[in-house]
Amino acid sequence: MNDSQANLWSAKQSAELYGIDEWGSGYFGISDNGNVEVRAQGDHGQVAVPLTDIIDGLSQRGLQMPVLLRIENLVDSRLSILNESFAHAIATTGYQGQYRGAFPIKVNQQSHIVEEIARFGERYNHGLEAGSKAELMIAMSVLQNRESLIICNGYKDAEFIDLGLQARKLGFKCIFVLETVAEVKLVIERSRALDVDPIIGVRLKLSTKVDGHWAEDSGDRSLFGLTTKELVEIIDLLRAAELIHSLQLLHFHLGSQIPNIRNIRAGVLEACRYYIEMVGEGAPLSYIDLGGGLAIDYDGTSSVSGHSRNYSVEEYCVDVVEAIAQQLDAHELPHPTIVTESGRATVAHTSVLLFNVLDVGHFNPGPIPEQLPEKLHEQISNLWYTVKGVKLEKLQECYNDVIYYRDQVRDCFFSGEINLRDRAFAENLCLVGLQKIVELIPQMKRIPPELEELPEQLADIYYGNFSVFQSLPDSWAINQVFPVMPIHRLDEKPSRQATIADLTCDCDGKLDKFAGPEGETNTVSLHPINPDEEYYLGVFLVGAYQETLGDLHNLFGDTNVASVRINGDGSLDFVHELHGDSISDVLSYVEYDPQSMFRQFRMAAEQAVRDGRITVSDRQQMLAAYSESLRGYTYFER
Repeated sequence: MNDSQANLWSAKQSAELYGIDEWGSGYFGISDNGNVEVRAQGDHGQVAVPLTDIIDGLSQRGLQMPVLLRIENLVDSRLSILNESFAHAIATTGYQGQYRGAFPIKVNQQSHIVEEIARFGERYNHGLEAGSKAELMIAMSVLQNRESLIICNGYKDAEFIDLGLQARKLGFKCIFVLETVAEVKLVIERSRALDVDPIIGVRLKLSTKVDGHWAEDSGDRSLFGLTTKELVEIIDLLRAAELIHSLQLLHFHLGSQIPNIRNIRAGVLEACRYYIEMVGEGAPLSYIDLGGGLAIDYDGTSSVSGHSRNYSVEEYCVDVVEAIAQQLDAHELPHPTIVTESGRATVAHTSVLLFNVLDVGHFNPGPIPEQLPEKLHEQISNLWYTVKGVKLEKLQECYNDVIYYRDQVRDCFFSGEINLRDRAFAENLCLVGLQKIVELIPQMKRIPPELEELPEQLADIYYGNFSVFQSLPDSWAINQVFPVMPIHRLDEKPSRQATIADLTCDCDGKLDKFAGPEGETNTVSLHPINPDEEYYLGVFLVGAYQETLGDLHNLFGDTNVASVRINGDGSLDFVHELHGDSISDVLSYVEYDPQSMFRQFRMAAEQAVRDGRITVSDRQQMLAAYSESLRGYTYFER
């Protein structure tokens, strides 16, 4: 591609190519000069800050790539959208209850995120969901608003229950959601011991099945929730203990990232039947908790794929409110407080993984001579004539012959009939043929399956300065697709198709599934690398689960982290900076003692001096370098 072709490309075309206007939800876009920018509400309309400006600010503050960037404004915005959408749905439908949100701490347990949610959510009485004793202790320490709910899910021992009862004494609306019959007996015992009336909920196992990535965990095979028989047993136990008045919440969870709004509405209607029957049994229910499941659009397709959804937040809220009112009005029951535990939809947009590209692996052939060299093996000659004869009219046949003769040449190399240089010549010749075929494929009326995959097989490999296992574990573990794109040069046409490899020496350490305007693709469009110029990529919508689930593959530790806030005048505040793990840090995580390691290395260096292999000056330089490395970043440093 020459300069004139590149100049014909526009930022608008890049926006369409990467789908940023769809999955970006108005928070991310591309400026006319080709930079991805973060957008927020300012004093006089929308303001925008290029990600490259933020990277410059990070570099000045000593934070190298890779960096996990959090944008405070987006936490605030996501909480506002959810709460105000429910408020609008309640007002327009005449619903008589209210809404209370509870963020599941497990979705992002980082203190800065949870504290932001507590702070920004205070005006909406937005609470927290805790699934463990540690998470309950977080909730009790960061929530200041006593109108906010603390929803306690998961299996609970006596200590967990005692913590929740102490929270009740402090004035928190702390609700125990029972997962098993055994738990109700423990709650009864501990509430009597501490002389505290608990607030109790029950988690139901609904029969409703959902679409999407987590479909197998819904319905009768759900891992969590009470059966109808167990529910009746719990009601009877609470009545016998004179605690039926404590049973105030009905909880269900259909699954994470539910793509189809019809599944959600069906689940709500089924749960309402239980609600009505439980009220008939004497339980004074006043809360109905839908759990999580509110999806986000990872790929921008607004479809029922596992990476998208066919509804908006506003439609979700209206459907939930209408479904509950419809069912309960028919039985003349008061409208309960609606609770949701939306995690992914609250924080996914708030974080972006930024990294630089270190190198590129190409499958581009080198030049070949005009004439067939003499004294080549017969199979190499056959390959030569096949490559020279590639034509559109017989493209599949040409492909078959190129692959056949390539394999024949390899067999000859294994048997010693051809030497290393002849094989290298043949491999390059094969690449020439395959690239000629790829160039002609778009002209075919019907592309055979084998040839459809050929461009992907010849795609570049861009080597990124990050670890999939540390920063994007869901892309490896459950094939989650995240939006990936360059954050600059977007007024130039991205002419290369590529997959992305990380720094780990693992075949799974790669990104080879990408969000595209037509759905999932196996390659992403990128720009050729310019010498002596950094090329930056961003992975978006990574605020949910990725930080907590990350592991230490190859001992690549936590990345540098920065939180920024965009002010109303468009200026930027770096409100939180956290340097990533040093090599010393990650070694200690796997039970090495860095100080002991340094002593052992010093002894080895001293022995080398005594043996005459190095000088004392060499020893000092080696010790200084070893010590500096222990303090250094685990990722690639320029």
